[in-house]
Amino acid sequence: MKEKEKIDLIKRNVKEIVGEENIEKFMKKGVVYCGYECSGEIHLGHFVTILKLLDLQNAGIKVKVLLADWHTWLNKKGDWDFVNSQLKLWEEGFKSVGLKAEILKGTSFQRKPDYFEDVLKLALKTTVNRGVRAMQQVARGIDDAKISQIIYPLMQIEDVKKLGVNFVVGGSDQRKIYMLGIENAKEIGLQKVVYLFTPLIPGLKGPGTKMSSSIKDSFISIRDSEEDIKKKINKAYCVQGDVENNPILSIVKLIIFPKFGELKISRPEKYGGDLLFKDYLGLEKAFEGGDIHALDLKNSVSFYLEQLIKPIREKWK
Repeated sequence: MKEKEKIDLIKRNVKEIVGEENIEKFMKKGVVYCGYECSGEIHLGHFVTILKLLDLQNAGIKVKVLLADWHTWLNKKGDWDFVNSQLKLWEEGFKSVGLKAEILKGTSFQRKPDYFEDVLKLALKTTVNRGVRAMQQVARGIDDAKISQIIYPLMQIEDVKKLGVNFVVGGSDQRKIYMLGIENAKEIGLQKVVYLFTPLIPGLKGPGTKMSSSIKDSFISIRDSEEDIKKKINKAYCVQGDVENNPILSIVKLIIFPKFGELKISRPEKYGGDLLFKDYLGLEKAFEGGDIHALDLKNSVSFYLEQLIKPIREKWK
């Protein structure tokens, strides 16, 4: 793969890049990480960042996955018995998706004195209000925020330093945390990093919802059966011709096209016959113009998601 192709792969389907000017320089000895709270099911919302990690892996960059056990606990997602039980499931899940990643637990390095010395340095420079703002899209129960949830972003900033990475992948909801880190980089000796922020897939219930394992029928798990996938997709919000805040189209754009490179709409000849799309914009235009019925789109999405999830599900057994 030529260098330009690698750069294009790194940048595709990214909502925002901070530090883009350093991509070419860092590629030669590139290391990327993404951190995940270990709570609930691995679902399609996580798959956006997983596919981005696969893009970087295919571009020759080493991948680290952080199973953020301490962060999960700090963010009130469960007690330690729950968190530890989730760790095993998440580790097996990541091994099944095709990532050749170094998988680390947060507590494997976060307990060291020099780690927390840096966290305290960041605490000295961060107001309570700024800490809360950094967590607005991430924290559980932010209106009743606990001090633990303000420590959370400071630890996440220090993770970047301690993991020795020069690329970071995160959903756009992580942006305020990493921007706080950039502003205070000198305080802890944090070197320059390329931050790749991916879009978020709306919950299957439509506008105003997020894809979350804590919201019933809002997500598709990588352990869902073919029947579960079809049922959830058929119930999903997808207004005919509406391309805004459409979770089905988001799945097509952010998961199906990056994974399969195309999408085929299968339908009888009396309804226009099959359609094959090689790019997302062509499909979006056809859907907006009424050339594709929402049910036909849903049937196609269910088919492709089963092709994606079936081998993962079988490995996990």
